[in-house]
Amino acid sequence: MDANDPVVEKGREIFSLMEAEQPAVFDRHRWAGELMHLAMKDPHLKVQLFRFVDAFPTLTSSELITRHLREYFLSGEAHLSPIVQQLLVGASSGLASGVTSAILRRNIMSFARTFIAGETPASAGKTLQRLRETGRTFTVDLLGEAALSEQESSRYSDLYLELVEHLAADLRHRHAPAPLREDLFPYLNVSVKASSLFPRIGPLNYEESVEQVRVRLRPIFRKVREAGGFINLDMEMFSLKNITIESFIALLDEEEFAGWNGAGIALQAYLKETEEDLYRLAEWAESGRRKVTVRLVKGAYWEYETVNAAQKGWPSPVFPRKTHTDWNFERCAEFMLRNSHCITSAFGTHNVRTLAFVLATAERVSVPSGEFEVQMLYGMAEPVKSALREMGQVVREYVPIGELLPGMAYLVRRLLENTSNEGFLRQAFVENVDRDALLAPPEPWRREEHVVSSEEPGFRNEPPLDFSLPENRRGCREAVQRVRGKLGSLYPVVIDGKEYPAGNSIESRNPSNPDEIVGTVFGIDRELADRAVASAVKAQAVWRAASAQERADVLFRAAAIARRDRLELLAWQVLETGKNWAEADADVIEAIDYLEYYGREMLRLGGRRRLICPPGEENLYHYQPRGVGLVIAPWNFPLAISVGMTAAALVTGNTVLYKPSSLSPVNGWQMFRLFREAGLPDGVLSFVPGKGEAVGDHLVAHTDIDFIAFTGSREVGLHIVELAGRKAYGQRSVKHCVIEMGGKNAIIVDEDADLDQAVAGVVHSAFSYQGQKCSACSRVIVLAGCYDRFVQRLADAVRTIAVGPAEDPACFMGPVIEGGPRDVILGYIETAREEGRVIQGGPVPESGWYVPPTLALDLPPESRLLREEIFGPVLAVMRAKDLDEALRLANGTDFALTGGVYSRSPATIQRVMAEFRAGNLYINRSITGAIVGRQPFGGFGMSGLGSKAGGSDYLLQFMVPRVITENTMRRGFTPEVIA
Repeated sequence: MDANDPVVEKGREIFSLMEAEQPAVFDRHRWAGELMHLAMKDPHLKVQLFRFVDAFPTLTSSELITRHLREYFLSGEAHLSPIVQQLLVGASSGLASGVTSAILRRNIMSFARTFIAGETPASAGKTLQRLRETGRTFTVDLLGEAALSEQESSRYSDLYLELVEHLAADLRHRHAPAPLREDLFPYLNVSVKASSLFPRIGPLNYEESVEQVRVRLRPIFRKVREAGGFINLDMEMFSLKNITIESFIALLDEEEFAGWNGAGIALQAYLKETEEDLYRLAEWAESGRRKVTVRLVKGAYWEYETVNAAQKGWPSPVFPRKTHTDWNFERCAEFMLRNSHCITSAFGTHNVRTLAFVLATAERVSVPSGEFEVQMLYGMAEPVKSALREMGQVVREYVPIGELLPGMAYLVRRLLENTSNEGFLRQAFVENVDRDALLAPPEPWRREEHVVSSEEPGFRNEPPLDFSLPENRRGCREAVQRVRGKLGSLYPVVIDGKEYPAGNSIESRNPSNPDEIVGTVFGIDRELADRAVASAVKAQAVWRAASAQERADVLFRAAAIARRDRLELLAWQVLETGKNWAEADADVIEAIDYLEYYGREMLRLGGRRRLICPPGEENLYHYQPRGVGLVIAPWNFPLAISVGMTAAALVTGNTVLYKPSSLSPVNGWQMFRLFREAGLPDGVLSFVPGKGEAVGDHLVAHTDIDFIAFTGSREVGLHIVELAGRKAYGQRSVKHCVIEMGGKNAIIVDEDADLDQAVAGVVHSAFSYQGQKCSACSRVIVLAGCYDRFVQRLADAVRTIAVGPAEDPACFMGPVIEGGPRDVILGYIETAREEGRVIQGGPVPESGWYVPPTLALDLPPESRLLREEIFGPVLAVMRAKDLDEALRLANGTDFALTGGVYSRSPATIQRVMAEFRAGNLYINRSITGAIVGRQPFGGFGMSGLGSKAGGSDYLLQFMVPRVITENTMRRGFTPEVIA
């Protein structure tokens, strides 16, 4: 390392001025400091500690604290110091538990106050006064991750206005300490999060998000300007980045704010796009002859962004290592300082190397210390702050204010930052890493070293569309318009490759606009049904002889076609079944996943497998197709479930008669087209739409039908099972049924649940796609300890749901599928009004088959709304006094499809896992949205026969196993002996 390097010189100067004591967070004389050191040594304890801190605000009694302490710490493998062990044991035993729990609460509250100045501007007054008296400046942030309702957004807006007013009054006549320039960095300084202002903010709803954030920021910007202060728009998750930047630019371009430079925006150096965003902001400022303040930070959501991208199959937006973030920070910092004519720089970091680079670069490009700012988090890196002040650099502290409950997410992020293996503070103050090593230049990121090959073998889930990308939003709009130009077409029956464009017509209409005909499909009669079965019998003799590879290749080609036509397939669902863009896209990619997954599964199962073979005996195990199958598909997943059942039957060597739902027949045609274009031989798959009552029973009972795959209602499913169980004359096999039916699915909300997470998850589970999923949540069972708080927030969130045409991305909910089902759902809602209490969302459009999102509360135990599947946006809310009652209520139906629990109690989670009757159980997440290969889907009880779509055993439903045994001994010798 070059000792004369200006960066190294600055870094050594900072280190030499740093005081000997450690930051308060690492002070081992404090209870919290001791725990931090233990956590850094014991990864298991670290996980348990952070989870306990996250849950702590909901532990409102000594009993709850005691139980969670025992579950998190005393039943695990954490190695605790005697002092901490004694405290934990005391908190979980006998009469001392109340006293010890109070001590623990006091310690954790004290720990939180290390990073959080107070719950309100008034309660934080002493802390802010102390900062002022010691010559320090600060920006105040109101804690809160996101608003879930208009009520919460309004509350945040009011709090921001109140905060500005409070600070303006308190800071009046006070002067900023030198060398801070008041014109560049006003002493009154607040930070705002866009997500707190608009509950429906998100990339899918991009245009409305930008407009509403702009509208709701306007009065706050106005008040800050009138007070002569400064406002900074914080940066949050990557998905909100472009919304935040565009809202910021659009607002400051308004005539009212022309020439005002009192607003800034944060950028995160861990994002690969940050340099590009900086160029954009600089160009905007320069073209408008203004200066824009940019707060450059490292970024606080690295773990979330990394995990989220991995789950979605998207490229990670963040750099893979911290050193790459540091490298990018330095590049961006130099750009900012070199462009000080249009950018006012604020640098948020605790890293001495990064700070030294900023100070050295500022000197090199002649930017005085009073014309840029260093910002650090309140409660962290005190020795570094002191050193910078001695060097004449003003440090602004980022001071959070807010209630403990919303502050926990912030606190946990601080804990992660302080204990990270790569974190500077840990390396400098705990690990005592050599200072020269800490001052070494960060490692550059080289793009080509981190490219993941798309040719990797094995199954990979198809990534969903990233709606933060403008090309995806534009593509969806254009696809809807293209498909709209194709509406009204006629679709024939297809048997053995021959089209029959006549017969009983089925007219499909757009549920968002019933006057719009999506298409007309011709339905089969009994004569055509018999012809289709005969064609399938004939084709099956040839198709079953095709190799597993040949059959799988058809699926792979169909998957490629679906990828090519992805947006149009999405658009057909938007217009025919009322799915919004995200729900329609999820259906399309699930279909692609089934094609890819089942193709690979057939390659795995397609060969012969040797069993135990003693000398002189050869035992082979293999599968053969069942024969001819009837696939009866539902309308709510018109592509995914249709493809899943059909692909499984075809790839295993069967021939199929495919009968789409009469409510989504045009989407059924799209599925048929995929296989046809993929080169499936004529006769192997027939397209045979028709009304169930006209030909359904005839086909199910047909002598030559060997199996039926059905997804739909319990009544129809049980009827099919009963009908299939009757032997017809000449029938040579027992008809096999693969039946998936409905659910009356419940989510349990424990009293220690994260209500931000639980409310959002329940809303998504109950009301996404208008509750028209067999997996949808129709009952939420809330423990008494949090019932009132949960119901109030849930009701506010439901009132915030936007309902309208499915093609409008601003609408979370669209129409239900048809007028008849709508009337049935409305009938249930009227029953709920008579039996209990109803809370509904806002008004819905008059044109179209719409139902408002509805909560049904205080229903009697015998209410049919608690037992019957409604298949619409109606959610029953139930109170349970304890977990015993919650599980009894959850299991109190004949169905067993999906279920969920929101809890932060390890013991509760384990018990629910053992006792909740559900084919798919979800913990602390939505109960809809099963993904192929990751959450194989299917229920038992009255929800189905137990098979799991998208799982490793699903193809076995469409084949029969055979064992072939050969005696290889001849005249006393065997091939093994001769060999």
